[in-house]
Amino acid sequence: MKDKRILYVSSEVVPYLPETEISSMSFEAPRMVNKQGGQIRIFMPRYGNINERRHQLHEVIRLSGINLVINDLDMPLIIKVASIPKERIQVYFIDNEEYFKRKATLTDENGKLFDDNDERAIFFAKGVIETVKKLNWAPDIIHVHGWLASLLPLYLKEYYKDEPLFNESKIVTSLYNQSFDDSLNKEMMNKIKFDNIEEEAIKALETPTYNNIMKVAVDYSDALIVGSKELPNELQDYLKNCEKPVLEYQYPDEFAEAYTTFYNTQVLS
Repeated sequence: MKDKRILYVSSEVVPYLPETEISSMSFEAPRMVNKQGGQIRIFMPRYGNINERRHQLHEVIRLSGINLVINDLDMPLIIKVASIPKERIQVYFIDNEEYFKRKATLTDENGKLFDDNDERAIFFAKGVIETVKKLNWAPDIIHVHGWLASLLPLYLKEYYKDEPLFNESKIVTSLYNQSFDDSLNKEMMNKIKFDNIEEEAIKALETPTYNNIMKVAVDYSDALIVGSKELPNELQDYLKNCEKPVLEYQYPDEFAEAYTTFYNTQVLS
């Protein structure tokens, strides 16, 4: 992966959040590419339960300060950055007072999904793309982890389809068994349509369940990775029929060679 540019976009990354399949792989995969001489950037949301002092987050003024329009409302974008100790890896945090100040990630203290998770996902996708544009950093691969990050493939290929910086970028999405019950806000589809994205592209989001959100990510990705040993049957079937390169599940202690080969032969070729 020497000199390749890989952008990792994840809903969670260790050491900033507790260890899960997603947060661990969102650290291990970039670390692997970093060791192989690749260039990486990692983006995640700046949830309110991340300890900014302990992890030494600081705002990047030159990247902050633009407003993103979400469902006809102007929402200020704040960018913070931190370095993972001993790894020489920088992590960029997408922040906004309205969406990410609360001291939790995706659910309240009763385990109920936040009603605005749909808008947070839209804001995160747009925020990542706008920041990468400001950095003027054209990734060869964009690797997406976690459902809160999963609107990025859709937005990149529909809303930002005329953005030349990403002309050569290939999108890989990893699918995990970290899902949620019920569905996100029923207005999610209308909020995405507000961005002039055709209803046909997001038909599945009439009912924004975990499976349906991930199906849209599959539709707009160039290649897929199975990130959990078991996936919901509905998603497994969808993957089988997607006619795109799919890397089957790899155990965490032996993923490196398979990921490298997949990136080089299935994604970049």
